[in-house]
Amino acid sequence: MFVSVVMPCLNEHETLASCIRKAKEALQRLDIEGEIIVADNGSTDGSQKIARSHGARLVEEPQRGYGNAYRAGIAQARGDYIIIGDSDDSYDFSDIGRFYEKLRDGYDLVMGTRLKGEIEKGAMPWLHHYLGNPVLTGILNIFFRSGISDAHCGMRAFRRAAYDKMELQTAGMEFASEMVIKASLLKLKIIEIPITLHRDGRSGAPHLRSFRDGWRHLRFMLLHSPSHLYMWPGFFLFCLGMMTMLLLLLEQFRVGGRLADLHIMVFGSLLSILGFQTITLGIYARIYAVTQNFIPQGQYLNKLFKIFNLERGLALGALIFTLGFVLGIYIFVRWVQSHGGAFNELRFAIFASTLMIFGTQIIFSSFFLSMLGIERK
Repeated sequence: MFVSVVMPCLNEHETLASCIRKAKEALQRLDIEGEIIVADNGSTDGSQKIARSHGARLVEEPQRGYGNAYRAGIAQARGDYIIIGDSDDSYDFSDIGRFYEKLRDGYDLVMGTRLKGEIEKGAMPWLHHYLGNPVLTGILNIFFRSGISDAHCGMRAFRRAAYDKMELQTAGMEFASEMVIKASLLKLKIIEIPITLHRDGRSGAPHLRSFRDGWRHLRFMLLHSPSHLYMWPGFFLFCLGMMTMLLLLLEQFRVGGRLADLHIMVFGSLLSILGFQTITLGIYARIYAVTQNFIPQGQYLNKLFKIFNLERGLALGALIFTLGFVLGIYIFVRWVQSHGGAFNELRFAIFASTLMIFGTQIIFSSFFLSMLGIERK
């Protein structure tokens, strides 16, 4: 198998030659046919000349961004197996044989893990080591069930066919998260191997910006997990609001010695409407993410479109709206029968209004979902 080693580069004149040399020596030692690609991202320190003079293929990507550099370099790679790593000498390219062997064993994505390996003193900031990376990796594992320990390790390897399936699109540091997320969603075979993170050889400031890039990783994960961003919070709010309204529908009650009455019921109505709207936004977001190839389709949408069609949605919305409307008529009749006298049906009025709002939302959401379904087909 032909192997491509791809390194992103932005002003790495102090370390680039060492990385290329280690990668070349490893390929020769293992008797592997391959190439080394330096994906330059607009260096102004002569890194391009260093890459050429040391026998690497130079791919220039003027649009700044970690993901942009990698995607440009990988697009030009000829290898069936692709190994990637930063060119700041923090990763040891002499170690690529271990990644290569795991790909030969049938794995689609081989991740290095610094947290299960060794981190040299001063190689990783305390904030990244003990807070940022573990927390973000933990969230990623909860959302996407990846089962890995170090989602942001920069040294990894993958099959070309697996990379093409993932259809990675991000431009910045979130490229690292996107690869793991897409691989997990596509059920690719993933394995980790412990590696050593060395202190990088640069004298300048690191390219990583802790809080900015951390937020970009978190934002990317949330946007690719509509269930956690929309569905579960929406379901919680909807159930809490409906339970509150139903408990107060017939009479007030006391909670911890305090009276719960109409003002709490109005609050329950608002919660249920907000929750219902959040759930529908989650459905829209998931369908949009699938149509834009952000996430694979999965069984959830198949089941939804088997059950749902425009006519059923309109019928359900009309039924719920009618229930609320009939309850409203009942309240109006009671008011007429009271001859404009003392009248207190606010509980049923709140419930009726909420049902009519739900019905209206379902009707118009059905039209919108139908349009998304047509585009999907």
